Amino acid sequence: MRFLHFNFKMENKNLRWIYLIVLSLVWGSSFILMKKALIGLTPVEVGIFRILITTVFLLLIGFKSLLKIKRRHWYYLLLNGFLGTFFPVFLFAFAVEHIDSSVTSILNSLTPLFTLIFGALVFGIGFSKRQTLGVFIGLIGTLILILEGVSLNPNQDYFYSLFVLLASIGYAFNVNIIKKYLHDLNALSIAVGNFVLLIIPTFMVMWYTDFFGTFEINKTTTTALIYMAILAIFGTAASKIMYNRLVQISTPIFSSSVTYLIPIIAIFWGLLDGERISFLQFLAGLIVILGVYLANKAK
Repeated sequence: MRFLHFNFKMENKNLRWIYLIVLSLVWGSSFILMKKALIGLTPVEVGIFRILITTVFLLLIGFKSLLKIKRRHWYYLLLNGFLGTFFPVFLFAFAVEHIDSSVTSILNSLTPLFTLIFGALVFGIGFSKRQTLGVFIGLIGTLILILEGVSLNPNQDYFYSLFVLLASIGYAFNVNIIKKYLHDLNALSIAVGNFVLLIIPTFMVMWYTDFFGTFEINKTTTTALIYMAILAIFGTAASKIMYNRLVQISTPIFSSSVTYLIPIIAIFWGLLDGERISFLQFLAGLIVILGVYLANKAK
């Protein structure tokens, strides 16, 4: 019996690293996909299509998983859906439209720090001195990154870096909610439940922004929709299921540390697409990741 328990723990330990690497590749590529989609779509349209395409895909593959959701789960699924999906998809779309996708990905790497901060303040998770040091180092790196970005790209509006920080805070709540309140629900049910609850608010956004009267199908929007389909199916639907499972078999900090590797992939795509990143920005990114590492490594 002990051997089986040990073997199960080893399988989960190996599986969590596989999930971490795959998610890094997928989410690291999502920033450039958003950037390409924004050539033909507005940020609001990017958010709308990302949610709608993901919802349709998840319902096709996991409609029956809704039956596993109990009444006590729905409140946390709604909260989780808004904080971890609804607001971030719009916030990131606006951010990528105004600042480089590679810089956006580095700012997103603050998610583990916010996971730690709000885990301690809201969910009662322990907080050590070394982790506090990691938080401050990460925030200093973020400040340097933003200030250098303003200097290097004066034509970009770094006010929108705040949108990335807000989205990262949403992700921090997301991972803590799953770990504390949805741990007994399978990953597919969480994902499907999230997006089903987001259908009505998404249609409200469509109505409020006059989406039905302004959106047109043409060559540019069709190409953009292809990028959105790839982003929605792989970067949102499949990855959400995988991430939910990762949270359940690991710790909140380990799960959110997927953001260590995301900037590496995103910067690679950004450079291929002609984006510039200075040595100081690169150094600031390393400082951010060092802060996240210290916060994650501390016991």
